[in-house]
Amino acid sequence: MRDEWFIRGDVPMTKSEVRAVSVSKLELPCDGVLYDVGAGTGSVAIEASRLLTEGRVYAVERNPEALSLIAENRARFQADNITVVCGEAPKALEGLERPSHVFLGGSGGQMEEILKEILERNPAVRIVANVIALESLCEILNLAGRYGLETEVVSVQVARARKTGAYHLMQGQNPVYVIAMERGERKEGGEGH
Repeated sequence: MRDEWFIRGDVPMTKSEVRAVSVSKLELPCDGVLYDVGAGTGSVAIEASRLLTEGRVYAVERNPEALSLIAENRARFQADNITVVCGEAPKALEGLERPSHVFLGGSGGQMEEILKEILERNPAVRIVANVIALESLCEILNLAGRYGLETEVVSVQVARARKTGAYHLMQGQNPVYVIAMERGERKEGGEGH
């Protein structure tokens, strides 16, 4: 989905190329239950909701402006299988149904607490996290090791053309690390939900 299709405001958004890799790494079955933690504009939740034709998405966000944008984008794309959850994870996850998949777009400094809560809810959950800072990458890899999660790390670096006069120049975007995590081997089709 094109970035310009989303209502954005001043809230960070996972860009389309990174979103495509992240959603792919989630390996969503049509009947999965996805938590999008730190949902921002809701771009990942909305893109994932199109694959979860029989499933549900919980877009968890604490920022009031972002919550408004998620609701607007949800309505714009008629993504009726998305529930917007106001609050900070992990506390905001209380009362939600068991996740089969989790996307971590932001943790508000609560990465370990969020991982612990998610794994208590479903030890076989598939988690995909996006981070930019090397310190965040190190933190999540250390936590994955501590909680017995196997990891796959992909670095995504995108350059987009911008027109300058008669020429098109490539402008690099920040690299993003996409980390997929789960315990042990899952069978094709998504065991664990």
